[in-house]
Amino acid sequence: MKQKLIFTNLVGEAIDTLVGELGNPQVVVVADTNTAQFVLPILRNDSKAVADARFISIKSGDANKNLDELQTVWRELSAMEATRSTIVINLGGGVVSDLGGFAAATFKRGMRCINVPTTLLAAVDAAVGGKTGINFNGLKNQLGSFYEPDAAIISTIFFNTLPEQQILSGYAEMLKHGLLENPDTLAKLLKYSPVYPVFDSAALMPLLEANVLVKANIVDKDLTESGLRKALNLGHTIGHAFEAYSYEQKSPIAHGYAVAWGLVTELVLSDILLGFPSETLHQFADYVNKNYGAYPITCDDYPALIAAMRQDKKNTNPSDINFTLLEAVGKPRIDVVVSDDKIKAALDIYRDLMHLA
Repeated sequence: MKQKLIFTNLVGEAIDTLVGELGNPQVVVVADTNTAQFVLPILRNDSKAVADARFISIKSGDANKNLDELQTVWRELSAMEATRSTIVINLGGGVVSDLGGFAAATFKRGMRCINVPTTLLAAVDAAVGGKTGINFNGLKNQLGSFYEPDAAIISTIFFNTLPEQQILSGYAEMLKHGLLENPDTLAKLLKYSPVYPVFDSAALMPLLEANVLVKANIVDKDLTESGLRKALNLGHTIGHAFEAYSYEQKSPIAHGYAVAWGLVTELVLSDILLGFPSETLHQFADYVNKNYGAYPITCDDYPALIAAMRQDKKNTNPSDINFTLLEAVGKPRIDVVVSDDKIKAALDIYRDLMHLA
């Protein structure tokens, strides 16, 4: 894997070291409006490279991960006379990593970039693995590329200022990685509390490092998602449908929450189709219900949810819906085609497990 992973809370020092190793070229920081207000001033004090850098601001929120904001970054890079040797530092959450990474991948056919995630979700998901992209035509991540940054600097120093919802959103991706790794890893994650007032960012760091390496090891074997990397889609076929439907209903839910509920439902499918252990399913569903609540769906919502699943970019045939499922913790099976009737049955059981029915 091209991408260097640096786990440290001395973020400014790590940035300066990396920029020096890359020859001290022009540096451009891309950050959203929230990160620019709360994080950028800290790093300007801690990093000479950031203090001297040019700055590009994009709008906050997943709704702004779009072509208009991408064009803003391209125009600003052009006005700055950025070159292929310019380093783009993507400072922020997943929107910044995805959009800034896509801008770096495409401007002058590829610039160097460094991801500095400031949210837990970005640290375990968007900042690592080389997927970049934007939303398009009302659908998530429809335009993008596989383009690895030179490095990602993973820290927990910014997490204590995050709203609880953002911590939980990132932790859902960590739970997914635990399900893909082994029972011991999952057990450690299910013992940790990501909610306030017991949330402890220092205690999170070793869990986070081990978790990121689960994804990195998978990406190292399959950067372009031709096989093994599809395992990382666990929970996302239904999770993305929940998320897209929530936007359609004008009541958007956070990505990580959608993934948490998607994981429960896809573990139900795993139980039905592959014999995934019911005891683990119930333990996992109880943890999600306790920490995330439930996405309140009824059987009337099923047609719209299934229609959204048919739009999933992982599908290879318009008539099929593909899933990554689990035979057991640590034993994924990719490209499992599931019928509409089985999906509806899984949604029924999801509602039972989450005390909605």
